[in-house]
Amino acid sequence: TCAAAAGARDTMGDEFDASIAMGTSGLITERAYARIGLLGNPSDGYFGKTISVSITNFFSEVSLQPQRPSSPSSSRVSFEPGPFDSNEFATLGDLADATATHGYYGGIRLLRALCYKFHAYCREHAIPLHSRGFTMSYTTNIPKQTGLSGSSSIIVAGLKCLMRHYGVEIPLERRPALVLSCEADLGITAGLQDRVIQCYEGVVYMDFSDRALMAAEGRGTYERLPDSCLPPLHLVYDDGNPSDSGKVHSTVKQRWEAGDELIRTKMEAVAQLALRGRATLLGQSFDTGGSEEAATIGAGGPESAKVMDDNLEFAKLMDANFDLRREMFGDAALGARNLDMVMTPRSVGAAAKFTGSGGAVVAFCPRGDGQVRELYAACEAKGFTVCAVAVNPAPPPPPTPASCS
Repeated sequence: TCAAAAGARDTMGDEFDASIAMGTSGLITERAYARIGLLGNPSDGYFGKTISVSITNFFSEVSLQPQRPSSPSSSRVSFEPGPFDSNEFATLGDLADATATHGYYGGIRLLRALCYKFHAYCREHAIPLHSRGFTMSYTTNIPKQTGLSGSSSIIVAGLKCLMRHYGVEIPLERRPALVLSCEADLGITAGLQDRVIQCYEGVVYMDFSDRALMAAEGRGTYERLPDSCLPPLHLVYDDGNPSDSGKVHSTVKQRWEAGDELIRTKMEAVAQLALRGRATLLGQSFDTGGSEEAATIGAGGPESAKVMDDNLEFAKLMDANFDLRREMFGDAALGARNLDMVMTPRSVGAAAKFTGSGGAVVAFCPRGDGQVRELYAACEAKGFTVCAVAVNPAPPPPPTPASCS
């Protein structure tokens, strides 16, 4: 549950704080948070546009312990197995259950790919690296295969550790492409959106339509949106029946690359939803408190009517995003449980769409608190977990150096 995840956050932090208090010299710990693709996904992989949100509900944490300088193995690099890297099982049935839930691979391959790509980046840019080695470990409470970007979060957190260990500052706008290249080497199908939001945090509008910029620098143009622009959102996910978000993209990508007119037209329509969503968010009058009074059209005069208009407009954009995805991918590819996860919120009038490619849904209740209660009751009756989205704010900008007069 989300409450359990919050408890895990506190426990994990306490463990690392305790290790530092006990004198663990030089320990570096960094986090990267889960994300919600709010509008426009999956067009980020197709020169489109998206809006994404960093959330504190779930995160991955990577620890880097430098080797002792006086040790004979001070240059050694090693990795400690994480929660999904076990190679020992009590029974064959336990092995089968773990594999069905978590797949064949854990997080060590992600950290190893990161180290390889980080070394290559530094060599390409003539950045010298000292010889002191390290041991890397990770932990995560992001539910696997729920489309909340668990894999990339481990890489992003690890990248922040490596930059601190070596004293290297990779420009922020270049980090997402570096993270994506790690996953590409491992055969993970993905676009830039997840890596951008996990590096930038907060709420970000992304435009990947400049193909020349994408070809030359491997990035789009990114605009931070104020965290306050968002309406109240809710996360719905299926912790007991995870999806495989990596498989959902496959045939659509092939058809898009082959010039399929249907796919290209619909993917462009998905991208335009993000552009319209940006305008709606920046000009919004959302009822951020979710009051039922504001959910009655005209109940408070023109201002309340404006709130409802903005609520309903944003809800329409979210629903249209999923409907277009469904038309492109088809019900068989999306899966019955994923479809039910979207249609259950819709049954009470809420807007709903995938956060990524399946396994979790972001929902919005345009009519306020009463509808939120209906949402929770309907989803929990189906065995889904529901919780309020907690936005991870963007870090403050670095201070501007004082000018000399």
